[in-house]
Amino acid sequence: MKKILSFAILLFSTFIFAQTQDLYSLAKGDYLGFNALFDEDDNLYGYVAIYGYGKTNEKTKKFEYVILDKNLNPVANKEFEGDITAQDYFGYIDFQKKLILYPTPDYYGVKYKEFFYPRSKEINLADNSIKNKIYYDYKDGKFIEEVEPKNSRDARKETKAEKKEKGYNYVSVVYEIKEGGFLVFEYNDYGNYSNNETLKRFDENKNLLWTYQYNTEGDKKNSESIRIFEKDENYIYTILTKEVKKEKSFFLQIMDMKTGKVISQKPITGFSKETMERITRVYSYYKSVDNDQTFDDKIVMVSKNYYNSFEHNGFVRFIIDKKTLELDIKILDYEAFKNFIPEINKTGYVENGYYLDIRDFYFLEDGSIGILMEKFKPEGQYSAPKTTDLVYAYTDKDFKISGVKVFKKEKTKWAINADYLFSQYLNDGKDVVFFYRDLQKDEKTKEKNWNLFINTLIDGQFKQEKVQISEKDNYTVIPYVGKEGYILLREFNEKEKFNKIRLERLNY
Repeated sequence: MKKILSFAILLFSTFIFAQTQDLYSLAKGDYLGFNALFDEDDNLYGYVAIYGYGKTNEKTKKFEYVILDKNLNPVANKEFEGDITAQDYFGYIDFQKKLILYPTPDYYGVKYKEFFYPRSKEINLADNSIKNKIYYDYKDGKFIEEVEPKNSRDARKETKAEKKEKGYNYVSVVYEIKEGGFLVFEYNDYGNYSNNETLKRFDENKNLLWTYQYNTEGDKKNSESIRIFEKDENYIYTILTKEVKKEKSFFLQIMDMKTGKVISQKPITGFSKETMERITRVYSYYKSVDNDQTFDDKIVMVSKNYYNSFEHNGFVRFIIDKKTLELDIKILDYEAFKNFIPEINKTGYVENGYYLDIRDFYFLEDGSIGILMEKFKPEGQYSAPKTTDLVYAYTDKDFKISGVKVFKKEKTKWAINADYLFSQYLNDGKDVVFFYRDLQKDEKTKEKNWNLFINTLIDGQFKQEKVQISEKDNYTVIPYVGKEGYILLREFNEKEKFNKIRLERLNY
């Protein structure tokens, strides 16, 4: 009690107390994990905690889920059987408003040759029922429900036998879509190339609505490919790539969702193949970063602007008008940062081998864009990877630099991106708040403490709050995302079976 009280007093100046919950008391099983749940509009729905009870037979384990609403009230729970190869589960809400439990595989739960990928679970939130999520294969013009997962040994045997017989492997991928029915990609995979590719749409009863054929004569030197980066009830938005004798050209290709016909195909020129090949996904040093936002009237996408395979000199912004289907492109070079960061060079390097590595993008309602980066230095032969300051660059609606804010931070080794935590939009997407932590030494006591920094950008003005969250008395505090205007703090000590979460209101 003394520990909880002292921590509450510490937070009082920044937070207004809301509610707590004890994760250890919610179920009898071993606590495995906890994560936030978001609906398809990225609004916080609540949270799910997963508990394990161990092996039940040679093929299954017993688990339990507990669902909390966004105010931390338990609303549902149930025990269920999962595959023996499931270690735990991560929850998310799909477009049908079902809660999907996606498994984390346990590669050591069975022998290597017997491993199969564990199946996801689907929870009907209306009646709290749970079942295996249904996935489909598509072959010989028919949908086949995946019932029993194939182990690695059997899957390899089938693939090898088919390749020997046909000279290629037939591949199909089935997606259930919120616009109704299914999209199916299928192609022949020869290893070094593919051909006879089709995109098909089926209705909810699996009746074929249309077929789009491409790359019919693909080989090692000539090919076509499409990448879907957005879709709605009217259109499918894709990047079409054509390769002729290793020369690539790129097009914004928009297809009619109802008929499959190509209604717009416009070349995208003036960019390297590296920029266009990576336009739909941005990668930091170690993982991908979500780089687009869809509004009622437009799709906005920001990517790195590469001039060779490894280096980029800034960013490129694409806006597709959903009514006119016109494409607007703007470029932001690192040269524009020099008024704010004089030491920056054309490839984003700032000092002593550190360069600006992407952490997040923020797409605001007024058309401005925030780009959050961290000063990062890759590992060397005898040195650890390091990070220091966070850098927030913000633009106007025309993608011109409006300002750069540098958040000073102590050097962190090895734990890449451990300091930046998460962010939220505020005031219906007009403003933003993001959170990071920093291990800082107190000038008076010389003690090092973890501090949480809460940074708001409201009406173009930055404000920062600082709260100490250091581990004390063997208790660890981890921040999680909360509902708008709140943060969730988890304080735990495994030895003492203490694992509480607290929802606190931000004082901004």
